[in-house]
Amino acid sequence: MPDARLDPIDRKILSELQADGRMTNVELAKRVGISAPPCLRRVRTLEEQGLIRGYHADVNSRELGFEVQVFVMVGLESQAQTELSAFEERCRHWSLVRECHMLNGEVDFIIKCVAPDLSSFQIFLTDDLLSTPNVASVKTSLVIRTAKDDPGVPFEVLEDRLSRSA
Repeated sequence: MPDARLDPIDRKILSELQADGRMTNVELAKRVGISAPPCLRRVRTLEEQGLIRGYHADVNSRELGFEVQVFVMVGLESQAQTELSAFEERCRHWSLVRECHMLNGEVDFIIKCVAPDLSSFQIFLTDDLLSTPNVASVKTSLVIRTAKDDPGVPFEVLEDRLSRSA
């Protein structure tokens, strides 16, 4: 269910910042139809509530020399909470791991790795991941090309749903 704290202006602010986090507060206020001071207060409140977690540059990894992206499906021997937490903690410290998601089903985790080349990924795979306690299975899939990589959430879907229920 959508967060009850959010009114249409808050959702529009989030949508606009998600599309362009570098715009000025004045431009944002203009786009959402309010003046700059209340817009800034709303943005700060959204940040304090944890709905805006940060602002990031969307860098082109391949242009920066990170040619290899790999999705890695990891199965653990034990799914005890301490073991799951230990694996997540290790993922937080591995630089090549950019995303880590716990799943239900046949695979316990899927992680996304970004590396400059295959040999760098192979070193990570053999020296770090495969030698990690509790790791039972690892399957890798090399990304050939990316057709879509949109960050954030689809606010338009939420807005459509809210307008239908009103």
